Amino acid sequence: MNNNKKPFIIGIAGGSGSGKTFFLNSFLHHFKHDEVTLVSQDDYYFPVGDMTQEENKLYNFDLPSTIDNEQFLLDIKKLVKGDVVYKKEYSFNNPLAVVKILEVKPAPIIIVEGLFILHFKEIAAMLDHRIFVEAEDEIALQRRIKRDGMERGYPEDDVLYKWHNHVLPAYREYLLPYRNECDKIVVNNLDVPDHIIRITEEISTELKARICQ
Repeated sequence: MNNNKKPFIIGIAGGSGSGKTFFLNSFLHHFKHDEVTLVSQDDYYFPVGDMTQEENKLYNFDLPSTIDNEQFLLDIKKLVKGDVVYKKEYSFNNPLAVVKILEVKPAPIIIVEGLFILHFKEIAAMLDHRIFVEAEDEIALQRRIKRDGMERGYPEDDVLYKWHNHVLPAYREYLLPYRNECDKIVVNNLDVPDHIIRITEEISTELKARICQ
């Protein structure tokens, strides 16, 4: 790939439980390590301090105002200029999490992912290619229950409260309206790795051909 060209910026957006993380990991696997770098919206939450379980349940993380979109945009611009970005990983208020300092290096392909990347106008304007990952609501909910229980230790009642009061309303207001503006829509209802691996291989092959022109 031509390293003298402006980086090609791919936006990957998807609601909670859409299988976006597996899609993303599979997609990255089709590129060499120095060809691609990833910037995740999840690492730009404003710190909220220690919260009780009840406070955490009621706090709505699914609002654009919880994200430091100015720093998010600034770091994308740094990567485009060829600068390295250092960022503290967000722990989602998990007291057992070991917080890492992320080193994000510039690359010919920059992947920007997150729930609000299409809603944040200045970030959306920088995207050269947009991918929308979606799943049926009930399938997405079951994935969310499993993930939040295993990775974050949240009780199922708390997950259901957030899903109906925070997650779905935010998805419908801040992401779904941009669905038809995306270059590629990936329907991810099947928990079959081969299905996503095949799709990501097709998309990455197509993009490599475009980028290398």
